[in-house]
Amino acid sequence: MQFALTEDQIAVRDMAREFAAEKIAPFALKWDEEKFFPVDVMREAAALGIGGIYIRDDVGGSALTRFDAALIFEALATGCPTVSAFISIHNMASWMIDHYGSDAQRQKWLPRLCTMELLASYCLTEPGAGSDAAALSTRAVRDGDHYILNGQKQFISGAGASGIYVVMARTGGNGAGGISTLVVEGDAPGLSFGANERKMGWNAQPTRSVIFENVRVPVANRIGEEGIGFKIAMSGLDGGRLNIAACSLGGAQSALDKSLSYLKERRAFGQRLDEFQALQFRLADMAIELEAARSFLWRAAAALDRKDPDATMLCAMAKRFGTDAGFEIANQALQLHGGYGYLAEYGVEKIVRDLRVHQILEGTNEIMRVIVARKLIEGAR
Repeated sequence: MQFALTEDQIAVRDMAREFAAEKIAPFALKWDEEKFFPVDVMREAAALGIGGIYIRDDVGGSALTRFDAALIFEALATGCPTVSAFISIHNMASWMIDHYGSDAQRQKWLPRLCTMELLASYCLTEPGAGSDAAALSTRAVRDGDHYILNGQKQFISGAGASGIYVVMARTGGNGAGGISTLVVEGDAPGLSFGANERKMGWNAQPTRSVIFENVRVPVANRIGEEGIGFKIAMSGLDGGRLNIAACSLGGAQSALDKSLSYLKERRAFGQRLDEFQALQFRLADMAIELEAARSFLWRAAAALDRKDPDATMLCAMAKRFGTDAGFEIANQALQLHGGYGYLAEYGVEKIVRDLRVHQILEGTNEIMRVIVARKLIEGAR
């Protein structure tokens, strides 16, 4: 485990932080207010290698580590957690093709995914299957060289804008063993989308249902063998959970930085707010929680890079701890700003709204506890 970053890691982190400060942060409030999806800006990020962070380099990826990705997504989220989170989902879906796909599939889609000419969406959740993902009902029936796909996915980031949908669908019987992974291209006949959801946060990326009505998907678009789709989906989520925790920490860091600046400038009862010991203690606790969550995230990312047996459990732990800590730090930052924290122009309430959903997606934090508890109990037998 590393407790000091290498020169290369520092350079990668600083590159992403500078991009966030210049290209994302100045526009984040406007994008949130107007519900604008900044695809062109994300493509600029992709030109720096951020569109395929841990994709192999023979198809245009950066071939970096999950540890590097954690640094990058935290840095990007200091500018806007919503934008960073979508790029993380795009990377997760792209990695599933890179890791489990054939060479022909990799060559067909990944070069354009790495440049973000094509955007990728991850399609697992359904209206009736959220935490119980293995109960999904979207079905793909074999018809010669195609599958006929019918069903609906819910809460899909990028839906309507993405060019690739990595879809978990039932090709066999009930349970996890009946699920396969299909790549559905965005112009497929029979593919449609619901209205853009009205959300508490994450307004700078679209969230829609994805509807499949007799969509013909070539068998050649199946990733891996039939019946391993649930395994593919879950392995993707190990890294996705690290990424979303990193986004939480980036948002929390921004909220803490805003609080430090505000308390230095604001005066009450004859002195600056940062001279009150009670508020100093609040700042100290925020910084301690942030550093603890960051250290935990780094440990989990290093474990996933090493393919440690406990990596899935550590990813779940880091996601639960990091997203809870990130939201609480942002919420404390809002409190420290008083009434101004509740105003949109200060940017803190946006961070609170954006980070709240991180405790729900990529597996709820309750499900993270289930994963950890199961692993502990299995180890005790």
